[in-house]
Amino acid sequence: MTEPSGRPRVALIQFPGSNCEWETKRAAESAGMDCEIYRWNRPAEGLIAYDGYIIGGGFSYQDRVRSGVIATKEPIVGTLFDQVTQEGKPVLGICNGAQVLVEAGLVPGLHPGEVEMALAPNRPNPKERLGAFVCRWVYLKHTAGHGRCALSAGMPEGYVWPVPIAHGEGRFTTRQTDLLDQLLSNDQVVFQYCDASGRIDSDPAINPNGALANIAGLCNPEGNVLAMMPHPERASYLRQLPYELNDDWAAQRLSAWGNAEAMLQPGPGRLIFDSLREALLKRVPA
Repeated sequence: MTEPSGRPRVALIQFPGSNCEWETKRAAESAGMDCEIYRWNRPAEGLIAYDGYIIGGGFSYQDRVRSGVIATKEPIVGTLFDQVTQEGKPVLGICNGAQVLVEAGLVPGLHPGEVEMALAPNRPNPKERLGAFVCRWVYLKHTAGHGRCALSAGMPEGYVWPVPIAHGEGRFTTRQTDLLDQLLSNDQVVFQYCDASGRIDSDPAINPNGALANIAGLCNPEGNVLAMMPHPERASYLRQLPYELNDDWAAQRLSAWGNAEAMLQPGPGRLIFDSLREALLKRVPA
């Protein structure tokens, strides 16, 4: 339920090994939501009281077996699954959170509960070690139709934005030969890695982990679940943008130099959290 203030109430699920919960909470609250960190060992049924959910980044259970897979065995994920599939509540999975959503069968979600894809060890370059950790800024292109995914609805189609990545297992891939065609036909590919001009290419300088079709973010068929590997919470404030990008965002940050208030203006990643807020407000009467 929404708070008396009218702000939607979001549970940010924390597993052992999560390490991005506080900056994600800050980004969600800056976008106008009340966000509570909800530990994995609290009563699972307590999740029902929240309007929506976020699973943040980190290394749940030390990434043992496969990243995210052990977390899906917790009762809390069963409750999350029911709230998302039966009640239509939105959930955003970032990095390790994306891995959890894939392993839980919520994304791509053509057959909910079935694991249809993997977030496999990075292969940014055939000459590099499989699973090499990649940590740098990249560009994403919003390739889904406007409003197709509730958690990116604040972005126009074709929008190009900078955001950091930090993962060793982030390569969207699958053994199902026809799955990619289905995802493209369903318009479920929300974000693809690109260059600063929006060009999508398999070049490792553009596709940092070797993901199938440069996929950086996928939604489920209903559009209320988004799994993305990059970290929008780390691009939620202007002050977080590096000057080295040499783009309009870097120019804005440079112009804000010495002005603390200007540095706290929204960065490109804020649009993800704004979209989540708007999706929640549409679901819950004021």
